[in-house]
Amino acid sequence: MKIAIIAITTGAFQLAAKLQRRLPGATLLEKDRVGKLFGENWQSFDGFICIMATGIVVRTIAPLIVDKRKDPCVLVVDEKGKHVISLLSGHLGGGNELTIRVADLLGSDPVITTASDTLGLVSLDIWAEQQQLSADKKDMTRACGILVNKGTLSVYADVPVQTLPPGLKLCNRLEEADIIISNRSCFAGKIVFCPQNLVVGTGCNRGTPVQEFREAVSELFQDLGLSLAAIKNLASIDKKNDEEGLLAFARENNYTIDFFVKDDINRVTGVEVSAAPLKAVGAIGVAEPCAILSACNKQNSTLISRKRKWKNITMAVAAVPFMLSAQEPDLSSS
Repeated sequence: MKIAIIAITTGAFQLAAKLQRRLPGATLLEKDRVGKLFGENWQSFDGFICIMATGIVVRTIAPLIVDKRKDPCVLVVDEKGKHVISLLSGHLGGGNELTIRVADLLGSDPVITTASDTLGLVSLDIWAEQQQLSADKKDMTRACGILVNKGTLSVYADVPVQTLPPGLKLCNRLEEADIIISNRSCFAGKIVFCPQNLVVGTGCNRGTPVQEFREAVSELFQDLGLSLAAIKNLASIDKKNDEEGLLAFARENNYTIDFFVKDDINRVTGVEVSAAPLKAVGAIGVAEPCAILSACNKQNSTLISRKRKWKNITMAVAAVPFMLSAQEPDLSSS
């Protein structure tokens, strides 16, 4: 975590210098107008520690705030170092963890006001991110509201569950669930957290345009009743690592692509052998074996959709081993 420390008075600057010595890698910004310091550095740091009045910080950062998934965390410390306040991006931005860390270094009282923390409940957005669960922003807000107001969330999951964090309770009846954890697309109107546990293996003819990838994956997932939000990554043969349509499709969806060499592909068992790739690149296939390999299994038991063909594309879908747990990330040492 890249941390900047801002102070505006002589006393605050002395405390800032002391804190900088105790926070390896922290940058003490030179004395200047607060607005200028924030404006020039807002995108350059993961967190700001401001030794000044809270009101000054609030008025200054207000025009810069965009989204809690993108904004840096902001802490406020009084000049005497008695209190450390987590002001912005306490959860996803790591502000609450940094607040505790700074308070420990200064012997201060940490002030954390996010409801889930004060109630001893899970930070739902952090937990979902760590578990690779995708959720619509409105759904996340609704779920957090239910958790804080009720103190619990009833969870229906069609994926294996090892443990759940404080405040989340497993239920067996879909109609009783506050949230549903599933990669299927049949829960209109419900709060759904979608596990990113599917790999799309794909082969294609040279020069296939990006639009054909969009249409193929949309048609395939609609037919399977699966959510596109469940896609973890793509997979293909290494000979396609310069295929512009495939690369563009991955870029526009923030997908990574696992590429595999033919020797690894040819060791996969139980897949349909295809004449075209066997003749062209010496591989028994592309879509099925690459999906299986990317899903960390060399047998076809992980396939949930065998190869489907379009004019220029083949696609198959494999499931990645997935299990929910209560684990949350430790951001205090980042």
